Parts: sequence; structure tokens; C-alpha cells
Amino acid sequence: MSAANLAKQAREMVDAVYRAESRRVLATLIRVLGDFDLAEEAVHEAFAAAVEQWPEEGVPANPRAWLVSAGRFKAIDAIRRRARFDASLGDLAGRLDTESQAAAGVAEDRVEDDQLRLIFTCCHPALSPEAQVALTLREVCGLTTEEIARAFLTAPSTLAQRIVRAKTKIKDAKIPYQVPERADLPARLEAVLQVVYLVFNEGYYASSGAELTRADLSGEAIRLGRLLVELLPEPEALGLLALMLLQESRRAARASAAGELILLEHQDRTLWNREQIAEGVALARRSLATQTGPYAIQAAIAAVHAEAATAGATDWSEIAGLYGVLAQLEPSPVVELNRAVAVAMRDGPAAGLSLIDAILSRGELSEYHLAHAARADLCRRLGRNQDARGSYERALALARQEPERRFLAGRLAELPN
Repeated sequence: MSAANLAKQAREMVDAVYRAESRRVLATLIRVLGDFDLAEEAVHEAFAAAVEQWPEEGVPANPRAWLVSAGRFKAIDAIRRRARFDASLGDLAGRLDTESQAAAGVAEDRVEDDQLRLIFTCCHPALSPEAQVALTLREVCGLTTEEIARAFLTAPSTLAQRIVRAKTKIKDAKIPYQVPERADLPARLEAVLQVVYLVFNEGYYASSGAELTRADLSGEAIRLGRLLVELLPEPEALGLLALMLLQESRRAARASAAGELILLEHQDRTLWNREQIAEGVALARRSLATQTGPYAIQAAIAAVHAEAATAGATDWSEIAGLYGVLAQLEPSPVVELNRAVAVAMRDGPAAGLSLIDAILSRGELSEYHLAHAARADLCRRLGRNQDARGSYERALALARQEPERRFLAGRLAELPN
């Protein structure tokens, strides 16, 4: 093989390793170096070194370990260079060298996953709940500020400031990069579960862009969910993992070969992943056996869908009832909207439409495109074409995902004039 081809293969390998390992490398370097910004700079330097060296020297046997080592040395070298202008940094470089060597060599006896450790650090109670979620989505999973802002329905500039303040708080308060002691874990679990589920949602239902889903993010969320269950098999951790598996089981049926959106009622159920469904149903039952929490209820709803042989066989009465329970446990307008859709399937479109109109009249979901899309569909089923047109147009104006926009535009075009 020519040198050019070897170099091309090495560059492709660097790209592949970056996609698969960059967030794990970052998490490890944050633990080893004890600083977010220094670790982020080190990751970039390490991959830049890989681009230069791997084509000539070959891809190392353990690329992740190579990158962590390279990043550590790059960080210490950078501080030593800065020490020429600030003598106080010389002591810092020496201390960091000693401490990071020790940190790099410590065998983990509790949880052998730096990302999980980093999640608990980002979700420390010293940070606000909003900062906990935003920082973890950004640092652990690599979502952009814009993606996180859409998840929070807030401005990107607000999210960027929130993340900077959270990093500063961690540094100033000397919050440790470690998994809490077992006695402290339950109190910290709720924020961690919220983070994992938001990551999953961004992967299963991408907030914008050309693709309907991002399998890398949903797969990462499920991996983190499994680690959480292994660490702390609490009912809600089980419920969240069950919910993610049951939703993920439908991935192959959610879009056509051309990438077009396929609604649940029209999906080819032979494409659903039966292994994930079986595991998800079993986990949901374990979760509900000891506690009725929000994630366990959502998993139960997903299980009803998953176990229905056909769309027509779906037990909408049970689903509506479960949404009623969820609304009591965790009240929100989105839960109300989902219950309204279930009521429409059980009692007819008029019953569901009155509930959705009541939600929209309060202004709580006026900027939520799915609320307008649901209203449009019920109006269409009732023959109220002008009302349907207005709601489809509003939904289309708010939607940011291209397959969804094409779907809404198609429904709009199908309406009689």
C-alpha cells in the first residue's frame, strides 16, 4: 500500500476515533487534570498530534489511552510555556504533573467510567438544576449550545452564560470529580436521570437538522443508563432504561428509506427490535413493582404500544389512564397534550380537540410545534379544514427538523381548498 493510502487510512482512523472517543477522552482528562477548560484544550491538542503522528507512526494499539497520555503532556507543556510570563504557574505545572500521574494510574474500584463520574460532578447540588443539565449535555455528550437551548426552549446566549458560570462554580468551590458515596447517590439521581433522558431525546428525536434521529446520542444515553442501573438499581433508574429501550426499539421503523417520517400508527411493526422490547418490558415491570415514578409510568405507556400487535389493537384507554397518573406525579402541559391525544384515540377527535384548545388557550404551548400539529390532525379528522390549515401552518413555522417539516407540508398540501 502506498504512503498516501496509509496516510489517508490514518486520517480516517483519527476521524473515527474522534467521533467514538472524544467525549470519553475529555471526561478522563477532566479527572486527570482537574480542570474543564484545560482538559478541553488538551483534547484538541491531542487529536491535532494524532493527525500529525499517526499517518507516519501508525495507529496505536490503544488509541484512547494514547490520546489521554498525549493530552496530559500537552496540558502540562502549555502551562510550563505560560510560566515564562507568570512564575506562579511553574509550581502549578509541577504539582499538576505529579497529581495527574497519580490520577492517571489509579485503578477505579467503584465505577470504571469517567463519563459517569463527570455526570455526577456536573450534577452536583451546588449547581442550579438548569446548570447541571446544560453543563452535562455540553461536556459529557458534546451537544452544541444551540441544541441544548432548543431542549430548554431558551436563547443560546443564555445557555452559554449558564455553562460558563457552572464551570466557574465547580472550579471555585473545588467540587470533586468523583462518584458520590453511596449514601449520597439517591439525592443526586434525579438530575442525572433528567440529563440522560434529554440526551436520549435529542438522539431519538433530533431537535433540528436533516436527519430524524441521531443514533450516536441515543446509543450513548442507553449506555449511560445501563451504567446507572449497575451503580444504583433504583426503580426510576430501571424505569428510565426501560423507557429508552422501548422507544429505541422502534428506530428502524420511524423513517422510510428516503428518510421520510412514518407515524407510529403506520410503522411496520416487524421492524421493531423484539429483544429491546422484551428487555424494556421486563425492566418496566421491575420498576413498577416497587415504586410508581414518572419514568416507570412513561415506560409502562411505551410498553402498551410495544406489545400491541397492530395499531388498532392499542389499548388507548390504558394509555389515557397512565397519562392521567403521570399528570399527577409530574404535571406539565406536554403531559396534558399527550393525554389529550390518547383521549382523542379513545373517545374521538372532538374530545381530544377540546382538551388541546384548553391547553393552547393558556398560552403554555403556543411555541411548541407538536401541539399545533396535534390540533391540526384532529381538526382534519373532524373535517374542519380551515382550522386544520391554520394549525398546520403554525406547526410548520415552528418545526426545525427537515423530515418533520416535509411531513407537515405534505399534510397541508393534502387538505381540500
